[in-house]
Parts: sequence; C-alpha cells; structure tokens
Amino acid sequence: MRLLNTHSLKLKSFFGDDIPPYAILSHTWGKTEDEVTFQDMMAEDRSVAEGKAGYKKIRGACQYAQKYMFEWIWIDSCCINKESSAELSEAINSMYVYYEDAQVCYVYLEDAVRSEDIRDERSGFRHCKWFTRGWTLQELLAPSYVVFLDQDWEMIGTRYSLADVISAITSIPVSVFRDGDFDKFSVAQKMSWAAPRQTTRPEDMAYCLFGIFRVSMSPIYGEGGARAFMRLQQEIINISDDRSIFTWVGPYGKNEPRGLLARSPVEFRMSSEVNASKADDIGDTSFSFGNNGLRISLLYPSNQSLLLSPRLQRLRDRHILSAPYSLHLYTAAPSGISRQVLRSICRRLPGSDTSATSQTSWRSFLLRHSNLTYARWS
Repeated sequence: MRLLNTHSLKLKSFFGDDIPPYAILSHTWGKTEDEVTFQDMMAEDRSVAEGKAGYKKIRGACQYAQKYMFEWIWIDSCCINKESSAELSEAINSMYVYYEDAQVCYVYLEDAVRSEDIRDERSGFRHCKWFTRGWTLQELLAPSYVVFLDQDWEMIGTRYSLADVISAITSIPVSVFRDGDFDKFSVAQKMSWAAPRQTTRPEDMAYCLFGIFRVSMSPIYGEGGARAFMRLQQEIINISDDRSIFTWVGPYGKNEPRGLLARSPVEFRMSSEVNASKADDIGDTSFSFGNNGLRISLLYPSNQSLLLSPRLQRLRDRHILSAPYSLHLYTAAPSGISRQVLRSICRRLPGSDTSATSQTSWRSFLLRHSNLTYARWS
C-alpha cells in the first residue's frame, strides 16, 4: 500500500510486513476536481495540489496525526493512482483491510461543530453527509478505533462514546459499536444498513460492500448498479448458506417479473430484524452457480432433494421467478410430504397464517404465495 508522510507530505509504497503503523482518514468528497490526486502529489511543482480545496483537508489530517505521533497516514484521494485500473481494482478490494489494519481512523466532518449538542435531533452531527454515503459504511465498521472530528479538527467523540447517537442515525445496533462484532448479524441485516446510503457511481453501491461481506470481485464500471449488486449477491451465496439474502422487498407498486436476487440494497430496507437462517426441520440448503445459473437444493431429513426442474430453470432464465422467498416455495411437493414440513415452509412466507392454511389446500396456498407453477421432487 501507499502511505503519505505526515511531515513531508511525500508518498511512499510499502509491502507486506514492512507496512508501518498508520492512521487513516475517512471523509466525504467535494467536487472531484477539488480533491487532490495521486498525480498532484507526485508532481515536482505542488502548486496545482496546493490550489485545490482538498489540500487543506490533507494538511489538516496530517497535522492532527502528528499530534499523536503518527508518521504515516492513508488518504483515499491521493494514495491511490486511479489512472491505473489494476491499482484501482486492488484498492477497492483491499479498502476494508486498509481501514481494519489502521491504528486509528479519523472521521472528518466538515458539516459538524463540536460546540453543539450532538444529541439534539437538529444538530449538524446528526445530519452530516458522511452518514449518507455508501463508502463510509465500511469506514465506520472496519477500524478498531474511530475518532470523529469537526470542521475545525476538534474532537467530537469516539465511535464507542457516541455509540447511542450513531446507532440512532444509522439504525445499526449499539452492540456493533461497543464490541465491534457484526459477523453475528445476517446478510439481510447488513444489507439494510446500506439501504439508505448513496454513491456517486451506481456500481459503487455494490463495490463498497465487498469488505463487509468478505468477498472479492473485479469492479466493472459501466456494468450498471443492478448488475454489480447481483454479482455481489452471487459471490455472497458462494461463501454463505445464510438464506436471509432472499428476504428483500421490491419497489412498491411495481409488479414486473423479477429474478431471485435483489437489485440494490434499498430492497433490504425492511430486513433489519431478519436473523441468519439456521438448519431446521426442513434441513439445510446448498447453493451453487453454473453455466445454467443458480441451482438450489433443499435437503430434507429423508435425504431427498427438491431441485429446480428444467421448467423452473426456464422460468428463472426469463426472470419469472418473482418471490424473494422462492427458495422455500417449491410447491408441487408430492402428497406424501408431511404437513409438519409444509408448515415449516409456510412460516417463511410474508403474512402467513398457518392456522388459516389448514382450511385450504396446502398446494393451493403455496402456489398462491410463491408465484411458481411447477416444481419437481427428485
């Protein structure tokens, strides 16, 4: 990684075990042309860099880090050569680790003032732009120690001391900020934390979540936000059996056919209380991706597997599988399947009422809620 010397403001590359202790800056970008780039810092004539509004922010971060004996700091605007696609891809996939390995993360809030009461709902702190950006979610969660600074580089507090306020702003549980452990939360819950956030480039709404879900993939700017987010979900499915990834809700009033995967974190906005799935009486679930797309197998105690039939695969390819709970809703189960197992399936349906379903056909009930017309028991 490349670090900035807090005294000389010169950049230097480090590798592996040679990386020294460093601070890291988290901030929101102004206009792109106002931020100091790698090329600006490497130029012999620093006049271009010094003439940009972002240069004052770099100097302020370095001076603050010096007070706590940090010789090196990492700042995303100038420590990455964004003209190199290979370096940019590596940085995006390594960003979470950069923040995780930092000794301290300084969060600079140019729209906050230390003197105000931050617990007042009208305070600038509660309405800072920093809390609305996609990239800053991992910058809030990854570091072991986070310090919030106001527009004059005065300390407002730490992530620990402000845990209750930050939780109220972000809807992230206080325990995450107190013990730093968010691996116990489900995929759906983590997605819900990103739901209200935004990024300048649509693809970044997926790319900024790589580290939070411990996945790596090549960023492809131009692919579009929906496709990037679907690729992210595929990578998550490859390493996790947590079925909460399918508990998304589409936009209100839009009933067009949908696939199995969500198109953005916004569709997880109602999933903040969805816990990670666990093996139960319908058995465990395995997922895999191949040339024909997603293949799902629900493993029952009888060791039988309910698989996507050729027709369901065609429906999926035509984006007709629309229910986010579809993995639990293969409806043409044979009459020999136990009512207990079917009840277990029905409990996973939105608004299900298992007592009411006993008055109707199990098959009709499932078909009505799943939007699927055929499944095969194999």
